[in-house]
Amino acid sequence: MSHATESSTPATVRFVDGYLPALLALASQLISGEFHEVVRQHGFSVSEWRVMASLADGDPISIGDLAQVTVTKQPTVTRLLDRMESKGQVERLPHPSDRRITLVRITPKGSRTIERLIKLAREHESRVLEPFGLARAEELKKTLRQIIDLHARRQGGHELADEHAPSDSVLG
Repeated sequence: MSHATESSTPATVRFVDGYLPALLALASQLISGEFHEVVRQHGFSVSEWRVMASLADGDPISIGDLAQVTVTKQPTVTRLLDRMESKGQVERLPHPSDRRITLVRITPKGSRTIERLIKLAREHESRVLEPFGLARAEELKKTLRQIIDLHARRQGGHELADEHAPSDSVLG
């Protein structure tokens, strides 16, 4: 077979190169991995960053919901919260109407601690999205939120943070 024949053969496209879940997972891993270096340089574990970023708006959240949003098993989140609570970064609160639920919120000290990383995360996100322009970046986020909403509803309330959950998170 001649070289000309070999080079004129169309390239084979692998299934995973066009499969949405594989593309999402790889994009998440690459982008998150970049920022995880920054997280570690600032003295946080990736898990601590995910918890702090999830609590950064100040609103209390249940431990179960926190496990879902951080894509972490609930027992792991509970152990992590024990350490973070001892550092004064988070606090546990009783749920106002359901004694079975424990809420968690970031403390003022925790907010001050994470403030710089939130700024760096926003800067990282801007650099990642800049090549696509603001309109395309916002459309991408809107589409991803719609995909998440649609498939979270299809889960029928099943917990997302189970043994099959990816090790990476949307929080980077």
